[in-house]
Amino acid sequence: MMKKRNLRRALASAALLLASGGLHPAAVAAAGALPDTGISGVYEVMVGTDDAQPLLAHFAEFGFAVREEASLSAAAAAALYGVESSLRSIRLQNGDLDSHGLLRLLEWEQPLGPGVGYAPPETVGQRMAVMRTRDIIRLHDVFLDLRNKAGQPWLSTEPIFDDLYDLDTGKTSIATRRVGVRENAVYGKDFNHVFFQRYGYAIPGYGSIGPHSPLQTSEFTHHDFIVKGDLAVITAYYAAALGLRPENDPVVSGDWQPGPGRVFGMEPGESHWYRGFVSPNNICGKLKFFAAVDPDHVRDRSHRQREGKKASPCTACTRPSWSMSGSWPLNTICNLPPSWKTSSRNALLSSPARMARLGRSWRNRQ
Repeated sequence: MMKKRNLRRALASAALLLASGGLHPAAVAAAGALPDTGISGVYEVMVGTDDAQPLLAHFAEFGFAVREEASLSAAAAAALYGVESSLRSIRLQNGDLDSHGLLRLLEWEQPLGPGVGYAPPETVGQRMAVMRTRDIIRLHDVFLDLRNKAGQPWLSTEPIFDDLYDLDTGKTSIATRRVGVRENAVYGKDFNHVFFQRYGYAIPGYGSIGPHSPLQTSEFTHHDFIVKGDLAVITAYYAAALGLRPENDPVVSGDWQPGPGRVFGMEPGESHWYRGFVSPNNICGKLKFFAAVDPDHVRDRSHRQREGKKASPCTACTRPSWSMSGSWPLNTICNLPPSWKTSSRNALLSSPARMARLGRSWRNRQ
């Protein structure tokens, strides 16, 4: 009971500040330790569509299979998501791993309109979901063939090697080989992928690949968000309200760095702000936010990024949902209708607007 009260206060306070213009990083620092919200990590990627079948076939090749399915009436969907459309909700899982990195397809009978869709890299509103692979060159070839031979709208960046953690040490020899990661991005109409392949090191529990996956890919390991504004302010509620751990204050990266330059298709002289958050479980579920340094950046489709939209996954509906370490569902204490799976992992907190609504709900009950 005490944990419930603490969670209500933490989230309601954060929502009040968000509703009045956002949380300044100084307020987060002044609050001291991160709140114990009961949230243990990012549970699944949620993707909006008006036809789930092509996405089911697509993700089957990456090792995802349907685990649970249910429906919501238009009234129930309106109460939970703010979208007056009946909904078929499908949860997919990669292999036996059910702690993080799952996928949920939200098939709307009457979607609100198109999502972000096929767009150039670093279009505001884009979301990108990341998977580990054992063969990134093969994946690049697959998407090149889909583009050039099948005529499908996919843009696959050429895989590039980088030593992200400065692991390369000592003199290079046949026995002392390079250590690092090769990554690429694949931009599409209905989903934006990022793939990475490790060389010479391993992180247990971070990207599990089994023989069930035809393309030798893992669960979703982390998630990229292309946003606009002051990252210190617009991302503060992830720490203050949800209890995620910031990796860093916002920093600038750009075309001079091999990985970001290639993955985000940066032209010479381009750069962006970056800030990352790590899940409390510190395994998977990292969130990465990027905002262009140039204030005149004009590629903005953020108005298409909300529940009920179709196309572009992490772009259309696109939000993560959160795992709860407690045994009670967060939507219960909010007096919200239960979602299609009433479990403690189904706390669907994803945006300042939703946080503000929840905050008002809690304040009215106190």
